[in-house]
Parts: sequence; C-alpha cells; structure tokens
Amino acid sequence: MNKKWLLGGGVVVALLVGAGVAVKSGALKLPGAIALANAEGGASGGAKGGAGEKKKEVPLEFVPREVVQPSLARLPGWVEFSGPLVAPQTALVRAKAGGTLLSLSVSEGSRVRAGQVLGRIELADLASRVAERQALLESTRAALVQAERAHASNERLAAQQFISPIALENSRAALDTARANLHAAQAALDTTQVGLRDGTLLAPISGIVAKRHVVPGEKVSLEQQVVTIVDLSALELAGNVGTHEVARLAPGLAVEVQVQGVAQPVAGRIARIAPAVEPGTRSIGVTIALANPGEVLRAGQYALARAALADDTDRLTLPASAVGQTSGQDHVWLIENGVLARRAVTVGRRDEREGRLEVLQGVTLASQVLAARFDNLREGARATVVAARSAPVASAAASTPVVR
Repeated sequence: MNKKWLLGGGVVVALLVGAGVAVKSGALKLPGAIALANAEGGASGGAKGGAGEKKKEVPLEFVPREVVQPSLARLPGWVEFSGPLVAPQTALVRAKAGGTLLSLSVSEGSRVRAGQVLGRIELADLASRVAERQALLESTRAALVQAERAHASNERLAAQQFISPIALENSRAALDTARANLHAAQAALDTTQVGLRDGTLLAPISGIVAKRHVVPGEKVSLEQQVVTIVDLSALELAGNVGTHEVARLAPGLAVEVQVQGVAQPVAGRIARIAPAVEPGTRSIGVTIALANPGEVLRAGQYALARAALADDTDRLTLPASAVGQTSGQDHVWLIENGVLARRAVTVGRRDEREGRLEVLQGVTLASQVLAARFDNLREGARATVVAARSAPVASAAASTPVVR
C-alpha cells in the first residue's frame, strides 16, 4: 500500500515539473499568459503606428546661389590651331669663296649688327691673283701712254705730209687698242678684289646668332653655311586650319596665342592665309604675326592660337557646372512643383572662357536648374528654395557639390 502511494506521488511530481518547464520555454501558454501577451503586443503595435504617423519627409532646401534659371546670351565661337613659332627674319651667312676659316668672333647667343665683321677666310690664291692683276694694269697703262705719244707724233708728221693717211689711221687704231686693254685690266682687277673681299664674313641683318656651323681652322667651300642669324623682334606662328573653318577667318583678325612656358597669353593677328589646300592633310596654312619687342619668346616654341568669332544670335545658356553627364547623355536637375526632376538636355556651342554652354533642348527660361552637381539626389524627392542663411538645416540633403 505504501509502495503504491509513493509511486503515484512520484508520477504527479514529474508531471508538475514538466509542465513548469514547458510554460517557461513558451511551448505551453496559459490562458492568462496568452491574454497578457496579446495585450502587450497590441500596445507595442499601437506605439509603432503612432510613431509612423508622426514621421514626415523633410524637403531638400537649396539657397538661391545653388539654383539658376537659363538666360539668353551670345556665345562667341572659337577656332583653335597650333604650331611652332618661327622667325621670318632669319639669315644664313655662307662662304662666298673657298679657303681656310681664319677667325670667327661670334658664337651662339651673340648679338650682332648689320654689316658687322663676323670672321675671315684665308684666300692666298686670290691675294696673289690680285697682285698679278695690279701688275697687268700698270703694264697696260704704260702701253697706253706710249700709244698716245706715238699717235701725237704721227699726227704732226701727217700734217707735214711726211707719212701717209693710212699710217695715221694705224696709229689711231693702236691707241684705241691700248686704251681698251687698260679698261680690261682694270675690270679684271676689280673682279679679283671683289673675290678677295668675300673672304670677310659680314652680318646681313641685326639679330642674334642662333647657330655656328663651323669653327676656326676648318676648310670651307663655296656657299657653305657658316652661321645662322635670327631677328626675334617679330615672330610668326605657322599653323593649319581645316577647310570647314578657314572660311570664318580673315587676314587682320585678332587672335589670342598661348605660348608654351609663358603664363600670360600673347596678342597677335592673322597675317596671311595660304591660297591652296595641302594635299596630304586637307588643311590650309594660316600664319599669325606676333610682336616680340622684349624678345621674351623664342623661335621654335610651341603655341596654341585661339581666334574669337563674333556671335549675332541670342542663345539659351546655362553654367557649364549645371550640366552633368551619364553614359554619354547630358542632363540637368530641375525643381518642378516642389520636387526634383532629372531632365535630359541637348547642348550646343560652348564658351570655355565664360564657363557657359548653349542648351538646345530640355529646359526653358522659366526652369529652375541646380547650378552645381550634387551627390545622392533622388528623382521625386521634395525640394524647395529658401533664403540664404548662416546654417541651413538640410540644404541639398547634406549633399556635397562635386566637380567632375
């Protein structure tokens, strides 16, 4: 009997312990616990619903300087071409006679004047030839004096009829021959002296020695280059322009030249335009004249020329910073009816100097366009323009303008 009661009590205790574990783990819920859980869940859901009803979307606020409207303006066109600077006044000093270069008193960078002696060439053969021609000249002069005396004597004899008229004519012919020989000897001497003077090298123009081709002691031949002299007071830019653009240019048109290595652009004018197209490149040569009074520029420097072409049409323009590009498509961000809208646009002429471009399609004069490109913009987001203030609350949704 006692064993039966003990066995039954043990079963009851095991059942009670198992029920407690089930209730604690949540596998078994009592009606009171279920009701309490339902009450807590309802209260929590009600709190979340109330918070969602109170939360509202904050509009993006832009200050006036961040929003622009398209304006009508005239955008000048530009024609660009490049090339090296050249010195049109360039002279090559050549040897006018063959011989040994005795001296050359100038080097690269030396400044020379027109007519200045640059060097000398030894002309030993010409010097001996000059002495020979001088002796010949003296001989012919003496022969002429003798012929004049003989003819004067013959004239006196002919007057007294001691000689025949034919003898007098022969005497006159001999005098003319002696006079002609004297003139020929003088011409030969002058020619030889000219060749002797060619042994002295003279500067043909004023300028700077750009290159010295030989050194003293070398043997030079006829017409061999000795030195190159350039005048840097006036330079030219030789460039090529396409055939579709050359019709917009004309001689005398002002251009702006940016020379490599020089901070400030240089003013110039179109000097001439080639009359024919170059067969290889299908372009036309254009030459720009540049004044270089201080000789700051040097021949050979690379330069870029930009010619401004006037515009006589009012165009719808925007700042270049307002137009972005995605996958090759230009676009702008607008504020329309209080929300952001992304609009594709078609651009035309550009003015790099003023930072503006022409918009052919996509906006109107009344459009409100974001003046800069912002990150994290979303189409359809609420946006408004507010007065400028020191600390805007949510200007551009804390977006930062980016420069691309």
